[in-house]
Amino acid sequence: MFCDLVGSTALSARLDPEDMREIIRAYQDACSGAVARYDGFVAKFMGDGVLAYFGFPRAHEEDAERAVRAGLDILAVAAKLETPATEMMKIRIGIATGIVVVGDLVGLGSAKEQTVVGETPNLAARLQALAEPGSIVIAESTRRLLGGAFDLKELGPQKLKGFDAPVPAWMVLREAENLSRFEASRSQGLTPFVGREHEVALLLDHWRDATEGEGQVVLLSGEAGIGKSRILV
Repeated sequence: MFCDLVGSTALSARLDPEDMREIIRAYQDACSGAVARYDGFVAKFMGDGVLAYFGFPRAHEEDAERAVRAGLDILAVAAKLETPATEMMKIRIGIATGIVVVGDLVGLGSAKEQTVVGETPNLAARLQALAEPGSIVIAESTRRLLGGAFDLKELGPQKLKGFDAPVPAWMVLREAENLSRFEASRSQGLTPFVGREHEVALLLDHWRDATEGEGQVVLLSGEAGIGKSRILV
């Protein structure tokens, strides 16, 4: 997730540096607080930009949802912040999902940071630049993981700097109402199940024994996102 404070350059030209520092601090606190609530990780503060990861260093089965919920919280908090500027603080957010490599330390002293290798952060930054002030734009990869948990507006394929082909993009409007997380995850139907024949057969054997009066206990465990819930549906 990449967040940007809209109009910070213009604000810097009009405000005293100490007042501008308070605005930046309030903005960063809003971002880091929301990211922490959904167990994300603030990777870097870049002036008026904030880069955050969801799924690192700890993965969850619904990291895409967590990122979007954090983004909505950031927008809501920013709209209520009191700052020395007369206008309301506006933030725009881009979210993308993909495989990256994180962890190598580079730099020295206070400049030391963990590198991230992969196109996903770049895509999130490009989508952020595409977003209107006060909005969230997500990549197709993120949209597929959200199911029906949020109301979205299709923006169509977008030409983004650094990407050869147009990239589909979606704007997050709001959280879907009266929809449980399970219903949201199944809103687009289940894909055909491939493999896991041995595991399914084992579960069926234990279920059959249980229905015949022989008590059974099965523990199904594994890393987040590998399909534990899917195997039980």
